Amino acid sequence: MQMDRRSFLAQSGAAAGCVGLSPLVARAELGAASLTTVSDGSLTLPGSFIFEPMPQDALQPILASYDLSPTQLTPECNLALYRDEERTVLFDVGSGPDFMPTAGSVVDSLNALGLAPDDVTHVVFTHAHPDHIWGLLDDFDEPVFADATYMMGRAEWEYWWNPETVDTIGEARAAFAVGAKRRMEMIEDSVVLFEGGQEVLPGIAAVATHGHTPGHMSFEVRNGPDAALILGDAIGNHHVAFHKPEWISGSDQDGAQAAATRAMLFDRIISEQMQIVGFHLPQGGMGRVDRTSEGYVFVPEGA
Repeated sequence: MQMDRRSFLAQSGAAAGCVGLSPLVARAELGAASLTTVSDGSLTLPGSFIFEPMPQDALQPILASYDLSPTQLTPECNLALYRDEERTVLFDVGSGPDFMPTAGSVVDSLNALGLAPDDVTHVVFTHAHPDHIWGLLDDFDEPVFADATYMMGRAEWEYWWNPETVDTIGEARAAFAVGAKRRMEMIEDSVVLFEGGQEVLPGIAAVATHGHTPGHMSFEVRNGPDAALILGDAIGNHHVAFHKPEWISGSDQDGAQAAATRAMLFDRIISEQMQIVGFHLPQGGMGRVDRTSEGYVFVPEGA
């Protein structure tokens, strides 16, 4: 896989000048295709959302080593954009205007690339949490990517579509279920559902990575010998998820299954030396994984 992050950053920074943000921060060439990260801004989360179930005494030195606050986190939101000669594929749609004031900037980021929402031919969802699907609708409750084909894993769709989910997901996430269902109703008649292991589009294969949500999907994007793994939230941060992937995270709906998924993914990433794109990983979310004596470390592209 050919990378030219320095020149790409220079181009993206110039483009960002007209919109006041840095909309894309990493790019990979996969043969004749390209994979870019596009910013939707960032989130502001209480540290307890992730850290509460973890052993606190062992957690503190890890947070200190990453210069992180135990009380507040501000993760980036990096959407993957795949383009080849025929398709412009956006993985997830960001938060939209209704989730957090620091997020929802994907349309501006696409504009800085010279792309309008109508240029997106396919939207492929990793899962239906607010920062991944609420950007489906604009301020007027109209679909932002009106001309796109929408695609979601069948298990994920069925979970959020189930009317019982809002009552069983827990009070803290009940609004997630309401918001997901409202947006899914807008695409009910046109969505394409798929299974793990299926090639959803030429060169794009779904990888079942359940746990963060019941039907979470990641995607292997391959063009000839070049490949990358789009993780979504299956590996949801660059610190504890890498350093102690076996620890249960409060951000995952099924913590034990998510931990098993991380173990599977790290084994695959290391054995195949795959480039990765993570939605909440830093510096644009694109990079590689190195093994350490205690776990793994995320190495951003260009580092």
